[in-house]
Parts: sequence; C-alpha cells; structure tokens
Amino acid sequence: MKELTFTITNETGLHSRPADVFVRTAKLYQSDIQIKKGAKTAGAKAILKVILLNVCENDEIIITADGPDEDAALEDLKTLIESDFTKLNPKIEI
Repeated sequence: MKELTFTITNETGLHSRPADVFVRTAKLYQSDIQIKKGAKTAGAKAILKVILLNVCENDEIIITADGPDEDAALEDLKTLIESDFTKLNPKIEI
C-alpha cells in the first residue's frame, strides 16, 4: 500500500467536474483507492462519496492505493491534481 498527500489548489475543490474526473481516473485501475480528508475516508471510485467528503480549495487530502497497479494509479491521480484537473488520462473522454 502506498499513499500521497496533496493540498487541493483547484478553486472548486473536489466538487462536480473535478470529482467526476477524479473518480473516472481512479476507476481505470484495479487497486483499491481511498481518499481521506481529516477523519473521513471514502472510496475514490464512488462519486457521491468523494463529493460528500466536501474537499475544498486548500484542503489537505491523503490518497492511498493498494493493489497491483498502485504506483500507476497514484502517479495518474498526482498528475491530475497537480494540473488542477486539466491534464486528463487519454482513456477518459469528456
């Protein structure tokens, strides 16, 4: 299991479109991926759970991945977050 910590810089946090893109990216991987904000944890492959975490701009989150493709999953999610949700995996159609 691996984990990364991020501070969300996107002005809308993980709401609506950013949450959708985040979840679609997480679903590309077999690994179990979790997102944690404070004491709350949610499965990263369920959009409603991600939205209910209420991740806002400047919030710190921890993403964990456990499985055969955990490194690739975290790298893809890292790229997505660091680009403020603009650099999408080519497998995702918007």
